[in-house]
Amino acid sequence: MAKQEEQIEFNWDGFDRQNKKTKGTISAKSEVIARAELRRMGIRVIGIKAKSKPLFGARVQKITPGDIAVFARQLATMLAAGVPLVQSFDIIGKGHDNASMSELLLSIKADVEAGDTLAQALNRKPLYFDALFCNLVEAGEHAGVLETLLDKIATYKEKTESIKKKVKKALTYPIAVLVVAFIVTAILLIFVVPVFEDLFKGFGADLPAFTQFVIELSAWVQEWWWAVVGVIAIAAYVFNYFKKRSKAFNHFLDKTLLKIPVVGMILEKSAIARFARTLSTMSAAGVPLVEALVSVAGACGNILFYEAVMKVRDDVSTGQQLKFALEATGMFPNMVVQMVAIGEESGSIDAMLDKVADFYEEEVDNLVDNLSSLMEPIIMVILGILVGGLIVAMYLPIFKLGAAI
Repeated sequence: MAKQEEQIEFNWDGFDRQNKKTKGTISAKSEVIARAELRRMGIRVIGIKAKSKPLFGARVQKITPGDIAVFARQLATMLAAGVPLVQSFDIIGKGHDNASMSELLLSIKADVEAGDTLAQALNRKPLYFDALFCNLVEAGEHAGVLETLLDKIATYKEKTESIKKKVKKALTYPIAVLVVAFIVTAILLIFVVPVFEDLFKGFGADLPAFTQFVIELSAWVQEWWWAVVGVIAIAAYVFNYFKKRSKAFNHFLDKTLLKIPVVGMILEKSAIARFARTLSTMSAAGVPLVEALVSVAGACGNILFYEAVMKVRDDVSTGQQLKFALEATGMFPNMVVQMVAIGEESGSIDAMLDKVADFYEEEVDNLVDNLSSLMEPIIMVILGILVGGLIVAMYLPIFKLGAAI
């Protein structure tokens, strides 16, 4: 089987169909193919050169959701100021600190210059621009209010990323401390306890049961540490494998997480906040409800809420009111249902959902702060038991010897 040729990145300069000087980047298997592709796009090439590869494989900067949010805000600001779309991309792309983001924006600019709409150009980059982003941009282009909708997208992205960071903060802090505690305990068992064991051999007396247990545990860890590391690595791999591929495993995992005290409340309220914020944004953009609910389901971040929203979509598509469809799932609090009902009756569902999102985002913020305060004494107790217990076990024989003297 023939080996697939590697794509090469080329920098090019030329003139577009309006005879305006322009430049950009293009990926192709060879310079000949790159020139042919540029001619097809209406570009008259005056210079083209393959990008030089950095020595030792320099680290590629990752494009984050935060970069996409900043881009949406910058583009909305420039369009509102009357700067043409292509020129806006040129300014933002060339001025970006992240080389990968700059390359992405200049690539989109080249597609727009070749005749694509902005929505079509963004649709070519599904890794960075989801269906919600593309749908809102398309709605803005059709209605002639692109800058307004880009502003809404930026606000939506900023708020959803903020709530994701809060949830990650709530979950990452205790996990990180417990991992450090595990590493410190392992170091004590492997390197420190054996030193005390050699010291105790000259005592000529029986060791306390607790000390003997720690010494035996240390010997076991020294002999089988590779097995412990292997089991942890395999468990992590299996967890990641099934999380990516098994719907049943994700369903079980998300259901279990929602039942954990405090953490479950944070995840539930953050899912409701994302549901309300996403549906509010799409409703304000004039996206049909049935179509919007598909994007909303994916934005919830929890498979149980995803299934609930998809059921709501099915019910709404048969003519049922959104209020009754939400109530039937049993996943949404009465406050959310009533605010949606008021919004449906008054014709201001986007405003009502915006208020719901603000309320639940504030709730998540408070719960994260409470969890952090609650976890600190619990973590101190765990560290005290693990590290303090080992130290006490090592000093017990010394105390016993002192008492005998």
